[in-house]
Amino acid sequence: MGAIQIRGPIPGPRSIELTERRARAVAPGVSTLHPVFVERASGATVTDVDGNTFLDFTGGIGVMNVGHARPEVVAAVAEQAARITHACFQVAGYEQYVALAETLCRIAPGAGPKKVFLCSTGAEAVENAVKIARAHTRRPGILCFEHAFHGRTLLGMTLTGKVAPYKAGFGPFAPEVYRLPYPYTYRHGRWTDIERSLKTMVAPTDLAAVVIEPVLGEGGFVVAPQEFLAELRAFCDRHGIVLVADEVQTGFGRTGRMFACERLGLDPDLVTMAKSMAGGMPLGAVVGRASIVDSVGPGGLGGTYAGNPVACAAAIATIAVYERDDVPPRADALGARVHERMLALKETVPLIGDVRGLGAMQAIELVRDRATKEPADTETRDVVARARQAGLLLLSAGSYGNVIRFLFPLTIGDGELDEGLAVVERVLARQ
Repeated sequence: MGAIQIRGPIPGPRSIELTERRARAVAPGVSTLHPVFVERASGATVTDVDGNTFLDFTGGIGVMNVGHARPEVVAAVAEQAARITHACFQVAGYEQYVALAETLCRIAPGAGPKKVFLCSTGAEAVENAVKIARAHTRRPGILCFEHAFHGRTLLGMTLTGKVAPYKAGFGPFAPEVYRLPYPYTYRHGRWTDIERSLKTMVAPTDLAAVVIEPVLGEGGFVVAPQEFLAELRAFCDRHGIVLVADEVQTGFGRTGRMFACERLGLDPDLVTMAKSMAGGMPLGAVVGRASIVDSVGPGGLGGTYAGNPVACAAAIATIAVYERDDVPPRADALGARVHERMLALKETVPLIGDVRGLGAMQAIELVRDRATKEPADTETRDVVARARQAGLLLLSAGSYGNVIRFLFPLTIGDGELDEGLAVVERVLARQ
């Protein structure tokens, strides 16, 4: 018996009922990709309110790297919640915040002494990284990239490179934000020189920070070439610019290292992280060079729920699992299997234009014509819907909505991975 167990129609009657209730009570701006309601989850599977069990290749959008309901994380949350659920670190400190900060300083990429600010989300982490960079440089400008996603706050939206649905109708946006093409070599070939591209846009000496995802997340799992990242690091060094690596989706083992920067040879000044840091609890962080983080004076950073003790306890337990169980090397092995199978599938399925990724952060880009690379967005939605009917939850991505990304838990079993990939292969073979 496989992990997938479909016992009735999808969506089932309870999910349909909850969808009707949702329509009456929940803001329509909150979209849901799959029309099912989850009742429980374990490891790499989720079970809906109608008793259907799905393999989860979404991980709550990259949050569940250690798997759903990981026993060590559940125990840490329960133990901490029984002692104290909230104190607000700006009112009175607690050891969990300090202990997690020490751990993040130890494992985060980047040379030299580091310090940490904890928050609740990835978007908050990006916002505060920009604040730190501006405080350090006394400059206003921020350079970001096309196809990027950095959150749904005002500045996060401004930095994000996709209009619909994230930015449409929400302007005016934050000022002093400048954008260059991301090195999306499948579509655009070699990137242009950074200095030349900025010539008519902004003086580098007016830039406080460059914010980049080493691997695009929402933008479609495009891996930045190491040569480009080296050029970017050199550019920042020449002009005294803070280099911020947004590792919200890439971090914590997904790319085959604890952080993608390690895999790609990038030495960032600040790193933003969230998602899989705390095993499903809401937590974000900015980790970076102490000399830069120290630029913000007392009271300049904070938040009522920032670094909540329960979330910190969950993160400490989660990181312990990554290190004890050698999760990053496991991600590398899983990613190699996915990549090999998708390359083989590409040989017989013309719809697959590109297979790419780093570690277990793998994706396929679907196109109607391999020569023109016309995005197959409608076909991508159909693949996701048909996979769901077969018991596999998938996520689309990309600026054109034509990328299928794989975000299964890194603790997934070999048999579960094969079962899920077999669904992908069957569905795409019928397109």
